[in-house]
Amino acid sequence: MADPNTTEIQRRYREFLDLMPLTLALAGLPHSEPGKYYTEEQIEARAFTIRHAYKFARQIAKEMIQRPPSAS
Repeated sequence: MADPNTTEIQRRYREFLDLMPLTLALAGLPHSEPGKYYTEEQIEARAFTIRHAYKFARQIAKEMIQRPPSAS
């Protein structure tokens, strides 16, 4: 029998991976130039942006799942 904590961690990890494309699209961060690396401050700023984009991606997904189907 699987540990409930392990199952919950796996579920949340899967959710995170599923939302990653939407998260990155919402964040709108540019790719780095080849051979150019970000500073620690730039990485922190990008991580901050991604965290907030992830929160919005989760919110959008929840709203879409809870929304009743529209009549066509």
